[in-house]
Amino acid sequence: MAQLSDDCFAFGGELLTVDAALRIIATGVSCVDGVERVGLHAADGRILAEDLVAPIDLPPFDNAAVDGYAVRLSDLEGVTELPVDGRLAAGAPATRALLPMTTRRIFTGAAMPSGADTIFMQEDVRRDDDGHVHFPSGLRRGANTRPRGEDIARGVPALWRGQRLRPQDLSLAAALGLRDVVVRRPIRVGLFSTGNELVEPGQPAGPAQRYDSNRVLLAALAARTGAAVSDLGILPDRRDAIAAALAEAAEGCDLILTSGGVSAGDEDHVKAAVEAAGRIVFWRMAIKPGRPVAMGSVGDVPFVGLPGNPAAAFITFVHVARPLIAALAGASVEAPAMFRARAAFSYRKKAGRREYVRVRIEAGPDGEPVAHKHGVEGAGILTSLTRTHGLAELGEAVTAVAPGDAVNYLPYEMLF
Repeated sequence: MAQLSDDCFAFGGELLTVDAALRIIATGVSCVDGVERVGLHAADGRILAEDLVAPIDLPPFDNAAVDGYAVRLSDLEGVTELPVDGRLAAGAPATRALLPMTTRRIFTGAAMPSGADTIFMQEDVRRDDDGHVHFPSGLRRGANTRPRGEDIARGVPALWRGQRLRPQDLSLAAALGLRDVVVRRPIRVGLFSTGNELVEPGQPAGPAQRYDSNRVLLAALAARTGAAVSDLGILPDRRDAIAAALAEAAEGCDLILTSGGVSAGDEDHVKAAVEAAGRIVFWRMAIKPGRPVAMGSVGDVPFVGLPGNPAAAFITFVHVARPLIAALAGASVEAPAMFRARAAFSYRKKAGRREYVRVRIEAGPDGEPVAHKHGVEGAGILTSLTRTHGLAELGEAVTAVAPGDAVNYLPYEMLF
């Protein structure tokens, strides 16, 4: 079972920066035990548990990159035409060497015959009725060929432990002749919502109740990281009930994830319940939306408490829960890739806090991306997520944005 290092508990400041939280996660969280071997068709999105070393050269033999004619380039010094001595199709063994002063018809993927070192594309040559091929000048030696091991050489790492496998990675493994890979087991996430005001979708709602959307949101986000999610329902605003549910969840989970109840109100009981059963690493972050976010442990099981407002829950999941799940899974903890866009809005903020503005991207007159802020900014506005394309990140040193200013842009598609 993964544990949080005691070094995590050194933070004592009022508000923790996003970068400091990432450092705590990267240095203080160990990955869970357990690996399994799975077939390539089931390995997409899984975390590789060991380096994958190429067992063969790729390509495994010198071969043609185009349809054309294979030659020994030195034969064309002072000569512009050669007779054809045969043909080679893909899959046919090249058992016969290319004779001096001849050319051989060859097709893409076919093995290069011994003696040949260059291929002329078929559209660049002219073949006579008598079987002679006329060649242009100026081609370099080795043109249009794929040498053995050009892609990757035998014995060289092809994929690295800790990387999340993508379709192109699985294609590389298949090209190396592998049928399966060793991956980390999925992280088991126990998911709760908290709050007397919440009711399950589809059930009758009281006059002061609303439907719980956060568990659907967070379950889908966690599943996209490759985690196995257990939906544990809605907890009431009672410290004893929350503490008991957290303790029970810790028996079968690698991570407990909650939303709501981590602020400082009289009815916010999650923080106290966690402290009764374990420890809090940090409680408040210098981030907006989402300042009330907690990380700690219930026994030895890591815990993350996200805000109850859906936009804040989304943003803090991205910057706290997502990298924590990656660390538990033995994956690299990396900040998501960012792009640059031009702001089409004015904005003011406090220094020392990182803020995420939900934006829609449109092409400007010059074709460059322009970020338009959603009209309603509240952390509880779900349409601020559904009607935008990503987040404009305003760093701690930024205090104002004016139209035309360059801003960092995080597309939603790049977050998972």
